[in-house]
Amino acid sequence: MTRKFNFCAGPAVLPEAVLERASSEMLDWHATGMSFMEMSHRSSEVVGTVEAAEASLRRLLGISDEFAVLFLQGGASTQFAAVPLNLAAKGGALTYTNTGQWSRKAMAEGKRYGEVIEIASATTDAPRAIPPQDAWISVEGAAYLHTTPNETIDGIEFHWVPQSDAPLVADMSSTILSRPISVDDYDVIYAGAQKNIGPAGLTLVIVRRELFGRALASCPAMLNWETMDKGASMYNTPPTYSIYLAGLVFAWLEEQGGLVAMAKANQKKAAALYSAIDSSDFYGNPVAMADRSWMNVPFTLADSELDKVFLAQAEEAGMLNLKGHRSVGGMRASIYNAMPMAGVEALVAFMQDFESQHG
Repeated sequence: MTRKFNFCAGPAVLPEAVLERASSEMLDWHATGMSFMEMSHRSSEVVGTVEAAEASLRRLLGISDEFAVLFLQGGASTQFAAVPLNLAAKGGALTYTNTGQWSRKAMAEGKRYGEVIEIASATTDAPRAIPPQDAWISVEGAAYLHTTPNETIDGIEFHWVPQSDAPLVADMSSTILSRPISVDDYDVIYAGAQKNIGPAGLTLVIVRRELFGRALASCPAMLNWETMDKGASMYNTPPTYSIYLAGLVFAWLEEQGGLVAMAKANQKKAAALYSAIDSSDFYGNPVAMADRSWMNVPFTLADSELDKVFLAQAEEAGMLNLKGHRSVGGMRASIYNAMPMAGVEALVAFMQDFESQHG
């Protein structure tokens, strides 16, 4: 079997070593005579696996005991509601930065629970850019500031941490584990798993425990971070198999040298792809250089009539899921941790060959 290069934005490529390990353990996990997905979430084997996954994640990100680490369900989109439900009881506006489509979806959900104020917005004309913080609207007494450090669809990324007097919340679905971060700079981090963590179906939440007690009375138990922390992510039956696979990914990351090594690899991949785009009049990227994403690289062809030809030939050449999001068109290459440099090199070579034929 020949595996192809999968540039999907999510569910995304997983490390081959992880897939091979999971395959070898599928029918009989550690001589138990059962698959891991068949085991009780109250069993010592599953509890131990979840605890090991959390410990590995804490090592990778340097997470202190001041923070709870929660393995939840519902996707990052469920956290659009969970954030105000858990943080808005003391009043104050719900403030957001708007850098793309996921920011806007988070704001739309926030409006169900309080007054939403958009304090900053990325420019809409190319090159798209994030305004400097001294140009943002100042809001006193806000319940929180919500940011989306990387916009998966738009390919816009914060390469700096906003300063905030209010609790700083970050939807890190498409950037977490791609490089070192200081968790202490944030108060809440949440992420859907299907980019750099594992398979779809798992959501990670990292929350400063001192924020417990700010939940609205209407907050459902299943969305209450404090309730989930008290239950060690097992208030209900958690997505055990997804947590198991995430634990294998965390272990793989540690084996690769941790997030410092990931940052070097990811920066190299992004630089190679952007260089190919910028050195050509045939391809274009709509984002200002200072705000370009390492993880999600959108690009356009000079002649959009060639888009379907490009995608068909790319697929024939073994490169999948390069079609841009339906709302923006063009192309998008998502180059998460598990995408090898060889995949980016193959894409660059294909782009150059395609240009020579059609440019």
